[in-house]
Amino acid sequence: MQPLIIILALQWAMLLCMVQPVLAAQKSSLPSDTEMVLFDFENPVDLQDWLVVNDGVMGGLSRGEIIRTDSGTAVFQGILLLENNGGFSSTRTLHLPYRLDGFDGIVLRVRGDGNTYQFRLRLDGSFDGVAYRYKFQTEADKWTTVEVPFSECVPVFRGRKLSGVDPVSPEKIQQIGFLISEKQVGPFRLEVDLISAYRR
Repeated sequence: MQPLIIILALQWAMLLCMVQPVLAAQKSSLPSDTEMVLFDFENPVDLQDWLVVNDGVMGGLSRGEIIRTDSGTAVFQGILLLENNGGFSSTRTLHLPYRLDGFDGIVLRVRGDGNTYQFRLRLDGSFDGVAYRYKFQTEADKWTTVEVPFSECVPVFRGRKLSGVDPVSPEKIQQIGFLISEKQVGPFRLEVDLISAYRR
């Protein structure tokens, strides 16, 4: 009987050695409870949710586009012009249910051109209306991580700060995007590798 017990014990030990690495791999692949990826642009269909809004809606001549690179990043690029009262270019997502209840902000991994950009949030699906902005400075050709706390996003309407407006309600966020303005005339390029929501 004793040899049988020894054999069974050895078989059980071997089984554990085989199962534990699998369980560890499964655990490491589980999503973090402190971060949720919104866009990583690995899949070309990610860009189907994005559109471009330039100052042409007000008669301006600025041009912008958002494209996907072969390395799986998104690039918001174009040229900013001031003629005809222009001076902005933007890209934003369609009306999407982000379900960011309980999250504290957004983390961006970007590579810019030295210009200042705005990350923008909207709490509804409207084309115009109140937006919440967070300005960030980029360094030319350098990857940086930008943390955007919802509590520091400023309510604006067509570039003007608003008072008496409620702060960002994460559960209501339905559009996100980027904008360049403030008379930064000339070509611009912002490469985006990752957009995630985080909680502390």
